[in-house]
Amino acid sequence: MKFTAQQIAEALSGTVEGNPSVEVSSLSKIEEGKQGTLTFLANPKYTQYIYHTEASIVIVNEDFIPEKEIIATLIKVKDAYSAFAQLLELYQQSKEKKSGISGSAFIAESATIGKDVYIGAFVSIGDHAVIGDHAMIHAHTSIGNQCKIGNATKIFSGASIYDECEVGNECTIHAGAIIGADGFGFAPQDDNVYNKVPQIGNVIIEDRVEIGANTTIDRATIGSTIIRKGAKIDNLIQIAHNVEVGENTVIAAQTGISGSTKIGKNCMIGGQVGIIGHLTIADGVKIAAQAGVGKSITEENAIVEGSPAFNIRDYQRSYVHFRRLDTLVKRVNELERKA
Repeated sequence: MKFTAQQIAEALSGTVEGNPSVEVSSLSKIEEGKQGTLTFLANPKYTQYIYHTEASIVIVNEDFIPEKEIIATLIKVKDAYSAFAQLLELYQQSKEKKSGISGSAFIAESATIGKDVYIGAFVSIGDHAVIGDHAMIHAHTSIGNQCKIGNATKIFSGASIYDECEVGNECTIHAGAIIGADGFGFAPQDDNVYNKVPQIGNVIIEDRVEIGANTTIDRATIGSTIIRKGAKIDNLIQIAHNVEVGENTVIAAQTGISGSTKIGKNCMIGGQVGIIGHLTIADGVKIAAQAGVGKSITEENAIVEGSPAFNIRDYQRSYVHFRRLDTLVKRVNELERKA
């Protein structure tokens, strides 16, 4: 399917610089652009490629001023990255959607299935589960007893939603994710044996949450582990029992969050961050990759780094000294020999 620069500009509320009639039928990266493709420039590091790309159309920020001639037609928008993401969403929606229920799926008689759903091969849906309208549940997924899956939610192959867990509307759960496995609760005994503490709570995932592949979110011991609306959780993340993740918080891969920690809204947590249990993280906090958080962060919009994590500016100053530590030790040793 082909679209002209003018049609794309109208869809994005942008303006055309160049040939408004030029057509594209696919997307490309700017450094690999070919004729008939559309790409974008948002990161200044890639500016060099716009002067050589063979892409027919490039989406750029409205304040972009070329330093030399550009062959491609430009579409200027307020935010090139967001505009390109909008196009990707439109492209995704235009792709043929699967529909219907596979004959090899098992659906309990007491389950409630909404309209226009897709249920793939070897899906299992338990007793009294509720599947919302327009939901898509791909092959080999397991939905437990009394689960609730919201409207237009997509669950990809091999995901498991344990009994009594709830997933909101317009969520995406990627392949291999485990929602509602037991929290890590064991009581040590006098003979050094650990007795399991039953985990009788659940997981509640609110609307428009995305959960990456092979991420695990444990059910609460009592009550609920809660992922608030709009949160985005990457692949390979462990969220323990009774954790609460606030609205629109984003968490990058391989982060681990221990039990009963409460994370505020609009936080950004980098990859491989470790957070111990029973802490409070204030709204808007940013935690740099590989940080180790051992105490609550009560200052809103704070930025922390390091292990143990502390204010990023203090960390960076300290890191300068750390890099010079060997030199400083040699100087001290020389001074002691001269003393």
